[in-house]
Amino acid sequence: MKFLKIFAALFCAAACAACIPLFNSSTCFEEGESYTFFCGDTSRECREVTVTRGSALKKLTLDDINGESTAYTELDIENFLSEVGGRILFCEKLYDSTNYYCSADLPYSVYLYGQEINLHICVKEGGVTVASPIIFGGY
Repeated sequence: MKFLKIFAALFCAAACAACIPLFNSSTCFEEGESYTFFCGDTSRECREVTVTRGSALKKLTLDDINGESTAYTELDIENFLSEVGGRILFCEKLYDSTNYYCSADLPYSVYLYGQEINLHICVKEGGVTVASPIIFGGY
């Protein structure tokens, strides 16, 4: 009887472990220095949930995600755009950053200046932030 209980417990644990990939929700980007989820139904009411690791697992616990972002110390933009099937639609240069607004094979999008944007890349001294659809809040 004890053998059956142990076997049943091991079987249940193995079944649970086998199901994890089925429920694993992949993120838009490879995890960088930190990973932020933009949650809520409007940008005005947007709340940010940031993790330093385990972003795919954290994504499973959130139900109202409307965007994702991560930060890298450096990024080869041309290679990155190739990986996400992206192309730059327009660029905005500010005094401390350059922002690229792109179209890419990513799940979130917004309309900006009459164009559908679903990838925003902000290059600043010391790092690069990427987001889909755009970086919310101060950047």
